[in-house]
Amino acid sequence: MINFPCAKINLGLTITAKRSDGYHDLETVFYPIPLTDALEIQLAESNSTSTNPCDITVTGIPVAGNEQDNLVVKAYNLLAADYELPHIQVHLTKRIPSQAGLGGGSSDCAFMIRLLNKQFQLDISTVKMEQYAAQLGSDCAFFINAKPAFATGRGELLEPISEGLQQLDGYYIAIVKPNIDVSTGKAFAQITCIRPSKSCLDIVKQPIETWAKELINDFEQPIFAAHSKLEEIKVKLYQRGAIYAAMSGSGSALFGLFAEEPIELSANFADCFTFVAPLK
Repeated sequence: MINFPCAKINLGLTITAKRSDGYHDLETVFYPIPLTDALEIQLAESNSTSTNPCDITVTGIPVAGNEQDNLVVKAYNLLAADYELPHIQVHLTKRIPSQAGLGGGSSDCAFMIRLLNKQFQLDISTVKMEQYAAQLGSDCAFFINAKPAFATGRGELLEPISEGLQQLDGYYIAIVKPNIDVSTGKAFAQITCIRPSKSCLDIVKQPIETWAKELINDFEQPIFAAHSKLEEIKVKLYQRGAIYAAMSGSGSALFGLFAEEPIELSANFADCFTFVAPLK
């Protein structure tokens, strides 16, 4: 059985407070986009000599680290502690770049929970799947439903957005990700936590043309100061006709929203990962 974990962008991101547990409270709007990985599971071969209950093969964009430390395997182990699961073989095809602020790893593990639930008829409720996913990362719970949501807390408290974002239908999204690694810890250390006078939830319900002046990502200022190329990419996206452009999350991917399909984007960002697709 196969499914396709999607990426997300952040429409606004404000860090509102530092918590006693070392994390930060935030406000953001998560929005799913049609850039996907592919995740497939099969029962392990009967003659397999592996001692791992969940073996994984990763192709596509390389993923650093031990494969048994992949969040997909951690999702299997989390459910296997409560449910009897067979030995399986997983094939993950990575198309969502890592360290980009696009939630690729978080999506993979959440879609793994969904896939295991469906494949082995575990009858886990959506709420319970979100609780499992939240144990694996702050934004993982979002991908259980993978529908637009206003996120607070560490990113795990989700309020579905039923109105306002339909205005994005028919727009094009462009993603540009240079080969730059961002230190999230250093960026957090430079942010002054302030609750905004207007929530990003209210701003995204306004006409898209107003977003450029009001919808901000708190990480842009410290990260752009450390990596000027990222700010240059944002400027170029506006020069190419973006109605709104921003950095997604705390990663190094920039996105632009366009009323018409941007042509030859990859030629303008030859040394970067690029992706263009219509929204719905």
